[in-house]
Amino acid sequence: MRLSDKPIANPVVVLREELDEWAVLFNPDTADAVGINPVGIVIWRLMDGQRKVDDIVGGVKNSFSDVPEVISQEVTSFIGDLAERGFVVYELESNN
Repeated sequence: MRLSDKPIANPVVVLREELDEWAVLFNPDTADAVGINPVGIVIWRLMDGQRKVDDIVGGVKNSFSDVPEVISQEVTSFIGDLAERGFVVYELESNN
């Protein structure tokens, strides 16, 4: 995955926010579920196919204080893990 890729949250996946500020993503196509923290929720909401991974990293930086310097790698890894499990697809940047 490149920072210019544009991830899209799988539209069939359900986001259920819990009272403790965490959430569960549930994919009814695969019956797979994953718990995500508040940072994951922000990332999920920013994955609209319009924003590049780099833009999503910026959104995380704007939403939280004390963001670690390795945030780009962490966001990329998180999105990649979700993509491997069918929660995310990509809109690739055209070279034209």
